[in-house]
Amino acid sequence: MADTNSIGMSEPLTDLEPRAGLVKLVRWESGLVIVLIACIICGALTFKYFFTPQTIFFSGLDIGEIAMMALPMTFIIITGEIDLSVASMLGLSASTLGYLFLHGWNIWPAMIVCLIVGALAGAFNGMLVTRFGLPSIAVTIGTLSLYRGIASIILGTNTAVGFPLSTLKLSLPIGKSEIAYDFAIFIVMSIAFGVVLHLTSFGRSLYAIGLQKETAYFSGIQVNRIKFRLYVLSGVVCAFAGILYTYQEASANNSTGVGLELNVVAIALLGGVSIFGGRGTIIGVVLAACIMAVLTTWLTDIDVSGEVQSIIVGGLLLLSVLVPNAKDGFGRIRAVLRRRSAVSP
Repeated sequence: MADTNSIGMSEPLTDLEPRAGLVKLVRWESGLVIVLIACIICGALTFKYFFTPQTIFFSGLDIGEIAMMALPMTFIIITGEIDLSVASMLGLSASTLGYLFLHGWNIWPAMIVCLIVGALAGAFNGMLVTRFGLPSIAVTIGTLSLYRGIASIILGTNTAVGFPLSTLKLSLPIGKSEIAYDFAIFIVMSIAFGVVLHLTSFGRSLYAIGLQKETAYFSGIQVNRIKFRLYVLSGVVCAFAGILYTYQEASANNSTGVGLELNVVAIALLGGVSIFGGRGTIIGVVLAACIMAVLTTWLTDIDVSGEVQSIIVGGLLLLSVLVPNAKDGFGRIRAVLRRRSAVSP
């Protein structure tokens, strides 16, 4: 039997995403714009230094790596899968970089090794999901603990510090602007991911897989190969995010990035990506990342504790799942009532 992952697709599959779904996404993104504006207004009214250059800089700095990891996560969720090991792969990359640096490696070869480690971690996830047919949520919950454990073995209780000054500039604004390096990198990556998702046959194949995997397979799409590549891509991006995270913190330890997977998933789902697959846009994810950045900065400025912030993020995650499904349910009910009224005498 042929593999299910060919990038090419027949013409009917280019229209697998219904127009109604596109309308819903446009409405969702419009709502995100309103929420973003509301968060900015609330921040400005409750904290007088909210619009200072420092606040703008730290907003981008805090969300950059999380938002980067949300981009491949978006691709994976659109295909109907998920990757909950993203923060552990970030931590594994950071621990690997710290270990190599402590043992005298030049920083550039060490970075290449970290990216390879990330690719291998993603490939392991992809192999278990595509070759062995295991559910992605179970696989990545397992590798979440596995990769974090490996990170602890690699670096132990040590903390790597003393990275070259040339790398520490990543914790500073770009030039005379107040834009953080990692947020600028996220925007550039978003453009690239957006082009791939919305303007190529590969992107259309992701929607096709998420909407109807069997139909996509019989239309010539290599489903398993595409999913495998997405997990590898996720591993590489997470490793890159781990490198940036390490340089910005000027240190690495085995707990780097603990708990960030919740924020990554929250950004993707808040951006309008359907947890059931087949729907989502990069624009929505970018807006969701901006909302998370502004919201986190605002809550921190008004001295809301980290525990309460986690509760708020969890609430947003639930709303991102419940609201679209509630709207779909009401839409189906209205459709049934209209049909009944149409046939009634």
